[in-house]
Amino acid sequence: MAIAEMLRSRDFISVEELAAHFAVATQTIRRDLVALCDQGVARRRHGGIESLARSGNLTFRDRRVLNREAKQSIAATVASQVGDGESISLGIGTTTQFVAEALLSHRQLKIVTNNLPIALMVGQNSDFSLAIAGGTVRGGDLDVCGSTVDAFFASYKVDIAIFGVGGIDEDGSLLDFSEEEVRAREAMLRSCRKSYLVLDSSKFTRPAHVHGGRIDQVTAVFCETEPPKAIRQMLDQSGVEFVKSSEAAVRS
Repeated sequence: MAIAEMLRSRDFISVEELAAHFAVATQTIRRDLVALCDQGVARRRHGGIESLARSGNLTFRDRRVLNREAKQSIAATVASQVGDGESISLGIGTTTQFVAEALLSHRQLKIVTNNLPIALMVGQNSDFSLAIAGGTVRGGDLDVCGSTVDAFFASYKVDIAIFGVGGIDEDGSLLDFSEEEVRAREAMLRSCRKSYLVLDSSKFTRPAHVHGGRIDQVTAVFCETEPPKAIRQMLDQSGVEFVKSSEAAVRS
């Protein structure tokens, strides 16, 4: 996980550099690199590994590896804000899947989603009701997006919409990797009473090229660390609640 994090800001890292950084043998590093490449997080190059994330978004499986503890912490904190019997829409991405996992101990939730791993998990809980969007599945992302999804979310009025984002620009713009991701998120935002934006701190520096909405348009933002000063001021001025998660939330 630490090596995967390093690759978020580097195109290439050598075996020798990693061995020195972690104070382990090069053979140990090579075993870890094989595992990362098998997971699709990186690609082997002579003398080291190169990142696969620089040209766009990672696959769903790859993103679950990154910032796992932060996402679990955020998820536990979000779950503590959800009451039994509420209706919840859950968007695409790995952080929302961790939220769904944290919600499994609740009772009689009504779940609306276009996220296939969430649907598979929630569907096994007979105490929950589940509605899932139909349409074309995006390979690698394990979700459904498109015009049918926009209409799907528009047909519900849920208590809470919970969604992630590809990145946050320094001016507070919400960024994603495709127009259909933005449209799905905005459809969720229009069809809820409260909206929770869930993101780990890496999203504050992550580039994505499709803009849709602003961080000060949601009800609350959940993150494991404080946001940049300008973003925090924006949230405070607009009345958006900022909730900092903690490891204690995961243990509880």
